[in-house]
Amino acid sequence: MNQASLDQARQWLAEADRIVIGAGAGLSAAAGFDYTDTRRFEELFPAMHRRGLRARYQLIGRRLPPPLMWGYWATHVADIRFGLGRHPVYQNLRTLAGDRDHYVLSSNVDGLFARNGFDAERVFTPQGDYARYQCEIPCSRETWDSEPIVEAALDAYDPESGQVTDPAAIPACPRCGGEVFLNVRKGPEFIVDPYLPTGRRMQQWLRDLPSDEHIVVLDIGTGYNTPTVVRRPMERLAVGYPNARLIRINRDHPEVPEELDDRGLGLGWDAGPVLAALATAK
Repeated sequence: MNQASLDQARQWLAEADRIVIGAGAGLSAAAGFDYTDTRRFEELFPAMHRRGLRARYQLIGRRLPPPLMWGYWATHVADIRFGLGRHPVYQNLRTLAGDRDHYVLSSNVDGLFARNGFDAERVFTPQGDYARYQCEIPCSRETWDSEPIVEAALDAYDPESGQVTDPAAIPACPRCGGEVFLNVRKGPEFIVDPYLPTGRRMQQWLRDLPSDEHIVVLDIGTGYNTPTVVRRPMERLAVGYPNARLIRINRDHPEVPEELDDRGLGLGWDAGPVLAALATAK
């Protein structure tokens, strides 16, 4: 890693009055939750592996018979959302934020910010959260805690076949009895309601930012799969505030908008080592 760039980022963070954190899949991948990880996939999903699948991203949007679908998703969510909580990557990021006023905008649905000391009321996740589920119709605007249905499916899970063997363990809507899925954005049926209050608070916080304060926009692991969710908003925020600086940590796409000139810094390395270096006093 380039020491001069790290020193520049460290100085900007030290001078910041407030911090806005934008986070994409690259941040959670740095913490070990990589949807392209073939080794971990084979370890967790041997039945899926025998069917020719090699990584979790291949299951996104794929229709499966309910016993197989919930065998996969219960195992996946238990690992991603209800497994490991504290992680050095997120702990280092929490150290960088310190006691300064901050908000988080994240496309990740794994709850790792709240599980690592960030105030959940200041973490806006417009793509949803694996910790909740909803009716697929949907028959109402309600969502429910997903941990009980995940645990029930796992209790009836057969790793050899990859299926939930007890039909009673296949979750159904508590209201209409229809099909359910996790409360994540995959189509027009997505119920965004649980996340809107945080989004509105963040929006008001951004509108009230004093023009004379130094703001650091720390954008981590956001690429071009869904750039309108986090990457572009972080750029617009940095461009729109004259005292804002954008630090982008992205191994593959560290570029920053040209109009930022000397207010933009791209660090083209993995998030884990960069955050560790920045969180360590020079």
